[in-house]
Amino acid sequence: MVRNRHGARFSWAVPPSPGYSILTGLPASHFGGFMEHRDYKAIFFDLDGTLLPMDMDEFLRKYFTRLNEYAASIGLDAERFSNALNGGVRAMATDASDRMNDVVFWESFHALYGDDDPGIDARINEFYGTVFPHIGDGFEPNPAAARAVNALRAKGYPLFLTTMPLFPRLAVEWRLKWSGVDAGAFERITTYDNSFACKPDLRYYRQNIALAGCDAKDILMVGNNTHEDLAVMELGCDAYLVTDWLLDPIGFPIDTVKNGSLADFADFAESLPACEVKGE
Repeated sequence: MVRNRHGARFSWAVPPSPGYSILTGLPASHFGGFMEHRDYKAIFFDLDGTLLPMDMDEFLRKYFTRLNEYAASIGLDAERFSNALNGGVRAMATDASDRMNDVVFWESFHALYGDDDPGIDARINEFYGTVFPHIGDGFEPNPAAARAVNALRAKGYPLFLTTMPLFPRLAVEWRLKWSGVDAGAFERITTYDNSFACKPDLRYYRQNIALAGCDAKDILMVGNNTHEDLAVMELGCDAYLVTDWLLDPIGFPIDTVKNGSLADFADFAESLPACEVKGE
């Protein structure tokens, strides 16, 4: 549990995976130099708190409040729904199988809610096309997000949106809209129906590295959470820690990794050379 720049506390409550060691107390040489440019073949982006400036406590409060209200409006028992929802999220965060997260979520949800009605899934998912978009009302995007993404896209870098895969795609696309970033810029967007495991589980990152089709050392991860996003460095990826909405639950030695504001990262992105064509 950590505090963001407004003092609000937040945690996804996702435990470390067995293959993840906390990167504290390591020398700068472990990371290959602070602002060294590698010949990157792909860029991975986190979303919440990185491309999207967001107070996670406030967002999650609105999200769960609106979702519970919506569930009640379609005739679901509020207490049972809340318990089943929380249980489903916990199941996704801790599942050790290779099943997609949506399968894990709905299996847990139905077991806890106690309703075998197959139509309940579709009725709940309608929330993301009707109510969820308004949670972002009043969000102010950081223009550096689109600047960074557009610069890298123009240089030919394959871009992956490696956001925590707990949501359906529509919920991720809406958050991208709030950030002012085009969803079409990304070759892959991680969602609960195309991903297994959750950050910081290294299985999540291995899946995405494999789909990127390049070595881990040729990938740059851009994120704001030292626990969830920098875990990928264990596999050899480079990282840039965005500090506007920094979350540091592990006391990470920040000066040992590339870091700066999102505007700083946009400058860094613009300074990178064009990406080599895949397969060259």
